[in-house]
Amino acid sequence: MKPEMKRRRMQCRPARCLLFAGLASLAGAPGLGAQLLIPMDREQENHLKAYGYAFSILSEGQSAEWLLNYRAGSFLVSDAPSNRRRAALMGVTVETLDGTDVARIRREIETRNMETVPLEKAPTIAVYTPPNSSPWDDAVTMALEYAEIPYERIWDPEVLSGELENYDWLHLHHEDFTGQYSKFYLTHASSAWLQEEVARNEAISRELGFPHVPALKKAVAARLRDYVAGGGFLFAMCTATETLELALAAAGIDIAASYADGSPLDAAASDRLRWAETLAFRDAVLVTDPTLSAFSDIDGHQVNTPWRVDLGSFTLFEFSAKFDPVPAMLTQNHRRVLPDFYGLTTTFRKERLQAGVTVLAEEEARGRVKYLHGTFGEGTFTYLGGHDPEDPRHLIGDAPTDLDLHRHSAGYRLILNNVLFPAAKKKKLIT
Repeated sequence: MKPEMKRRRMQCRPARCLLFAGLASLAGAPGLGAQLLIPMDREQENHLKAYGYAFSILSEGQSAEWLLNYRAGSFLVSDAPSNRRRAALMGVTVETLDGTDVARIRREIETRNMETVPLEKAPTIAVYTPPNSSPWDDAVTMALEYAEIPYERIWDPEVLSGELENYDWLHLHHEDFTGQYSKFYLTHASSAWLQEEVARNEAISRELGFPHVPALKKAVAARLRDYVAGGGFLFAMCTATETLELALAAAGIDIAASYADGSPLDAAASDRLRWAETLAFRDAVLVTDPTLSAFSDIDGHQVNTPWRVDLGSFTLFEFSAKFDPVPAMLTQNHRRVLPDFYGLTTTFRKERLQAGVTVLAEEEARGRVKYLHGTFGEGTFTYLGGHDPEDPRHLIGDAPTDLDLHRHSAGYRLILNNVLFPAAKKKKLIT
């Protein structure tokens, strides 16, 4: 780890007993003169680019503030000519505030379920994704591209060579960490895209000295867990959430179909899984049928099985911004009830969560969790079920989602909340 990166990681660690700096001591906050408010309620012309606007402010060394629960999680920045011009170019709504306006807002925040969080430094971002993937293959990559937030791509060689230490925030592309190609192998064997995926994964597995792809993915999963334990911020959606956990629980246990590793899976694998090694889930039962694109009973919707559950809606929880600032940040939105959307892993059964995991959103009537957050070691993980918030079914071969048609997407806001989360300034709680 480079010395500079190590110091930064320690500043950003969301460890136990961290408390956000309060209103009275906003070191580096925007000045006391005129300021710009980036509203995040329904007055905002482009909610998604507003995140990129705030990110670009931080990237230039300026400070910003995130006003939790104030007008759906608005941002406050200095009123500089360059910031006005940037907003105009990006199509982001800003409102000019004088000192009296700012003082009024701060008084309101002090007396209500709101909080001010200083944003310090733009996090370095990586997306774990195969080298030939397109931006529209993954909702997070699309969100980053649309919001004009810079990121780098990494894959198995970079993970195993220690390059994760160069990044504050990591997203997992919809990867199958069990090494079974999302269990499409038998049903899509003649498809060129699957043949290419198999060839690519087998080649990198041989290059890195592993006997087969499942062994490679288990090693990658262990490095990802180490990244979180060391202070990293991990965000995952769709298949990556469930299969990362299964790969961690299955160290030394064969849970892959024979087409993936040349040997039949362990008939007693479900009983042998070691859940003490995982981040979020426990006690799952594997789906062992190699013809079904489903992995375990962690997923509450089982989209590619005969027992698929229909989509409904999910509700974001409302947290105390002063006492639970992290979950409050991750759920900032102008809508509380959102339409659900499928993925190979769509939701998480509540009874499969480990103790201490925070539920951020759920289908309350069904007992299915859509969005969760937790800490592990010095870092955090956040899982969002589903593939694309604006493409509820997302069939293979569907056209890319045009985010300019969904600039107010409440689902995509959840993704971008996570991108800005590592920029928040924190201080240790005095005990």
